[in-house]
Amino acid sequence: MKKNMGKIDRLIRVIIALIISTLIVTNLIKGILATVLLILAAVFLFTSFIQFCPLYTLFGINTCEKKQN
Repeated sequence: MKKNMGKIDRLIRVIIALIISTLIVTNLIKGILATVLLILAAVFLFTSFIQFCPLYTLFGINTCEKKQN
């Protein structure tokens, strides 16, 4: 897998995952919506950790910084 996520993209995903987790822990989001959002948060954290997003590959998106020689 070639990395296709930049630092800012990964940071945004981690922040969104933390916000979702906080809303679930404080019981502001409950039920099926909480389950769906928790799965989404887990996917965000996982893709941030491995620096690869399969959807980006499908759409040809790459947010990695380009290396300069």
